[in-house]
Amino acid sequence: MSLTLYYAPGACSFVPHVLLQASGAAFEPHLLKLHKGEQREAAYLAINPRGQVPVLVDNGTTITQIVAICLHLDARFPECHFLPTDPLARAKAIETLAWMNNTVHPTFTHYFMPNKFTDQPEAQAVLKSYAAVQYRQLMGELQQLVQTATQAGQTWLSGSRLGPLDAYALTLLRWGTMAGVNPDELPVLWSHVQRVAEDAAVKTVMERERLVLNLYKA
Repeated sequence: MSLTLYYAPGACSFVPHVLLQASGAAFEPHLLKLHKGEQREAAYLAINPRGQVPVLVDNGTTITQIVAICLHLDARFPECHFLPTDPLARAKAIETLAWMNNTVHPTFTHYFMPNKFTDQPEAQAVLKSYAAVQYRQLMGELQQLVQTATQAGQTWLSGSRLGPLDAYALTLLRWGTMAGVNPDELPVLWSHVQRVAEDAAVKTVMERERLVLNLYKA
């Protein structure tokens, strides 16, 4: 078995990075320095022409897009129970994973990289300001998901085992602290994320990626 994960520290690639670490399988974590433009180099574009992370190479087959990678790892390591097996519970977990990836994540991108959407400085400032407001609201929605899971007796966001929803929740709130979200204002979500950060696999990945959990500055 040959597994290689191309990741960037603090990016959404953190999610499959955690799953691979938690699986106990041997894999090669390949660091990509986005700030140095390594994603645009010919060698990497030959692997992923879109120049994005994460990328998982499984026995020579390349898989891109975080939802696809997470679903593949869940199927690859069924004993880890990264996602529920009950059809309805599984569908709801994938629903949340898709929302994190197609709604919350792009909102942060509008805040963090408004230059991707317009080359006009004035418009970039408006986009960044508006996205910050939207992102704060989405963090409130994410906290509600944690509350709902807790009320249902779930240890983690998708059941009794830590999975991609928990790793993504940590990533999204960590990004939020960069966007002016004080995690103390979201006590239920912040408590959950801190508990996620104490998981052994998560701690290992955070150390490898050299991540600070809370980057909020008043």
